[in-house]
Amino acid sequence: MSPGPEDPTRTEDFVAEGDLLTDVGGTLPHKVLSTPGMIHVMEWACTRLIREAVPDAGPTVGFEVCVKHVGGAPEGTPCTVQATLREVVDGRKFRCDVEVRAAERTIGVGTHERRALKG
Repeated sequence: MSPGPEDPTRTEDFVAEGDLLTDVGGTLPHKVLSTPGMIHVMEWACTRLIREAVPDAGPTVGFEVCVKHVGGAPEGTPCTVQATLREVVDGRKFRCDVEVRAAERTIGVGTHERRALKG
């Protein structure tokens, strides 16, 4: 997923910590970035991207998440989330490509769709 020259992209750094973690009910020896935590940072990156790229869209809500959690990120791992706005339909439906990386490793990848509350 490489952004095209006209595709707005937002990249943010975060650390795998706090509420983003799980130890799967004590079954793992160390806490790791959870799938819901990963999706959380993906959704927020998309929300901020849409707000910047399409300021007149107003508030948006997520309605579809399609991601694969393909790698682990132990507690304290510096990570990066990237959201790229790929498509706007009828001025109110937004499709984004999303990816979380830890250095050169892919942690998660997929798509997220949001819809404007207006109209």
